[in-house]
Amino acid sequence: MSNVIVFDLYGVIARTQTPAARQRLEQLAGISGAPFWDAYWSCRPDYDAGQESLAYWATVADRLGATFADVPALIEADLESWTEVDEEMVDLVVDLADQGRTLGLLSNIISDLVPRFEARHDAWLSRFHALTYSCHIGVAKPDPRAYEICAERLGVTPADVIFFDDSERNVIAAREAGMTAEVFTGPAQVRDLVAAQGA
Repeated sequence: MSNVIVFDLYGVIARTQTPAARQRLEQLAGISGAPFWDAYWSCRPDYDAGQESLAYWATVADRLGATFADVPALIEADLESWTEVDEEMVDLVVDLADQGRTLGLLSNIISDLVPRFEARHDAWLSRFHALTYSCHIGVAKPDPRAYEICAERLGVTPADVIFFDDSERNVIAAREAGMTAEVFTGPAQVRDLVAAQGA
């Protein structure tokens, strides 16, 4: 395995939204189920690429033909729903850094969430050599430029990188960009791959 390992954030190190968090968003929006989530996710790529929060929620409302009574509360609930992490993965990141691995993060993440997430998790995020956020580079996975920019920031070529993401679509795109990439299944998978390469 290469000494350069890049991780996706959500669904790999950070946890995705809990059912309670999703229910809270539905309550604030006044719309539940598939219609809300279809709009939420279909409008997300521009948000991940740097769109402002107010503009994103206005687009979601327009897609639904709705008016949200409390957009600031929606923004706050949404941000808070994306801040928890998997402590076992955090421990793994620290272990890999202590082994001398070059670590990168490549995340589709919105601008308003970055400072909140970094403030809460700076201790282990500081172990990464480069943090590549979609909202800062203007493109989101699976755009091939996202993988190329990530590799450039690490001072390597895509071929030097092994990448873990929970999305098969993003893994396929990473491979097409030249990276070795695996669909993430858990910390044991990463440890086993490292061990198999004689780390």
